[in-house]
Amino acid sequence: MTVDDAIKALSPQALGMVKSNYIIGLGSGRAATAIVRLLSSYMKERKIAIKAVPTSLQIKMEAEKGGIPIIEPDQISHVDLVFDGADQIDAKGNMIKGGGGALLREKILISIAKKVVIIADEKKFVKLLDLSVPVEVHPFARNTAAIKIRKYGGKSHVRLLERGYPFVTENGNIILDCDFGKISNPKELATKIIEIAGVIEVGIFSKPDIIYKVKEGGKFEILR
Repeated sequence: MTVDDAIKALSPQALGMVKSNYIIGLGSGRAATAIVRLLSSYMKERKIAIKAVPTSLQIKMEAEKGGIPIIEPDQISHVDLVFDGADQIDAKGNMIKGGGGALLREKILISIAKKVVIIADEKKFVKLLDLSVPVEVHPFARNTAAIKIRKYGGKSHVRLLERGYPFVTENGNIILDCDFGKISNPKELATKIIEIAGVIEVGIFSKPDIIYKVKEGGKFEILR
C-alpha cells in the first residue's frame, strides 16, 4: 500500500471535520492534491456546500475538476479549516514548507484559519529541521537578501527550473533556497529573515493544530 492509500484511510476522520458552509483552505503538493480529490467525493456524497481557497493554480485546477466551488481570498475574513502538507517537521511540530513555491499564500491562509491540519509522510519527520528553507524574495533583492542571509549562517541559491531559468512564484517573486544546517530555534531564525528588506515570506511555519503522520501499509498516526 502507498502513501496515497494511507491518506485515503485517514480521510474519513480528517474530512469529518468539514461542515456545510465551511471555507476550506487548500495547500499545495502531493498530500493536498490527494485531499482535494477525496474532498470532492466527500462533498458530493454528504451533499454539503463548501467553498475552497486554493494556494496554487495546480490545486485550483484540481478543485475545479472535482466540482469544488472556488472563492477568492479577498472575499473572506477567515478560513474554517486548512488542509496542507509539509516538507519537513521537527519534534516540536515546527515545519519547513514551500517546496512548491506557494509558501506566501499558504502562510496567509494559515494565519486566518480556525484549524490547521497537516498531512505528511513519516519520512519527513526529524528531531531538528535541516532541510533548505525556501525564502520568497523580490527579484530586486536577489543579491542583497542573500548577503544578509549569509550573515545568519545560511548558504543560499536561487531556485532554478530544469532549463536553468529562475523559478518564479505565482506572486512574481523568486525563491532563495537557504541551507542553515540543523535549526535549533526555527522561530528566531524566521524572525530574523523576515526583517531583511526584500524578503516577502519565509518557509518556516509554526506548529499546526493536528498532524497526520502517514506510514507505510496504509497506516497513520495522529499528532496534536
